[in-house]
Amino acid sequence: MTIPIVLGVLLLAGAALYALRGVRSARRARRLTAGDPRAVTGATGAGATEATEAAEKSCRAAEVVALGFVPEAELDTVHPAPVPAERTAVLAALADGDWEVGAAYLKAAGRDWEERWLRVRVLAGAAAGDDGWLRAWREAKPSHPALALVTADTAVVAAWNARGGETARDISEERLRTFHDLLERARTAAREAQRVADPADPVPYMVEQSVGIGLGYPHEDYEKLWGEITARGPKVLTAHTHALQYWCEKWHGSHELALSFARESAAAGEPGDLLTLLPLLAYFEQDTQDPELTAEVFYKAPEIRGAVDAALADLAAADPEDPRAVRMRHMLAYLLFWQDRDAAAVEQFRHVDGHIGAPPWSYAASPRSRYVYARDWAVRVTSPA
Repeated sequence: MTIPIVLGVLLLAGAALYALRGVRSARRARRLTAGDPRAVTGATGAGATEATEAAEKSCRAAEVVALGFVPEAELDTVHPAPVPAERTAVLAALADGDWEVGAAYLKAAGRDWEERWLRVRVLAGAAAGDDGWLRAWREAKPSHPALALVTADTAVVAAWNARGGETARDISEERLRTFHDLLERARTAAREAQRVADPADPVPYMVEQSVGIGLGYPHEDYEKLWGEITARGPKVLTAHTHALQYWCEKWHGSHELALSFARESAAAGEPGDLLTLLPLLAYFEQDTQDPELTAEVFYKAPEIRGAVDAALADLAAADPEDPRAVRMRHMLAYLLFWQDRDAAAVEQFRHVDGHIGAPPWSYAASPRSRYVYARDWAVRVTSPA
């Protein structure tokens, strides 16, 4: 079952056309003149036929698959990692109308706020598609605080699903009005969830983050919301990545504000907290929005290389089983590729291979093409002849 996840909508809006920008441009020409083996990918030599090029591409792809990597056609573009069996079972129970399984699933997260957020979003995604089980929960326990939380996030997901992933200029005024009306209802629901929640729980306030982005909260209002979140959960990674979206140029900030926020987040973390992901995302967002930047040059800047090194150290200090680590690995694989640190990139590709429903791949019009281009290149460069 595919769950609509609003974060993906937030990240994709305004970025879908980024798609491998520049990969098939001057970067390849420079590498060709330098004799870089990377330039072979997709290059058409004098007199080469399309059939020959396709055959060579197929052969190169087969070589990478033979080394244990997933074929392009089998890459999962929806999920960033394999879906846990427990989640699959919960979704099946919800489809059968068993709301108690969903309530128990959420309760089991305890005060692991990152996990609680994820489970709320799983339930909200399911309810946005079929809310029969949610209505049954409401009939059975109408004043349940967890019900209020899931109801609020369902309203958020429904609003963003109605908006779609297009840029604002490509959406009709009528659809934007519908989107804003739905978000106003979601804000009311979020405020109710906050009112009845455990005072220590930041998740009802995290639900409002997407409302603030969609409705365009003034900076002072968003900072107030952010204060409510960090007072309860100062190091919840998803809260930080959502806030970064607000401060990005494509929404309500600028490259400077986004990077400043990202650096503050990273500095607030301890080794293993994985908050060093934030600067990587900020640099990536800048690249997606500035057509003058060339990734091959931009990502090699000393400050970005330093940010990647800090993220690698942070990742090494994290629990190997930390489910948040996969988000770091996806971004590191991409940036290490652009920094020509191919062996380190391949290490990350081996961890994430098969599931690519995460930035940076999810920003591309063809996520599989972007991923395979980077992965296969790095693998071929580092594999023995």
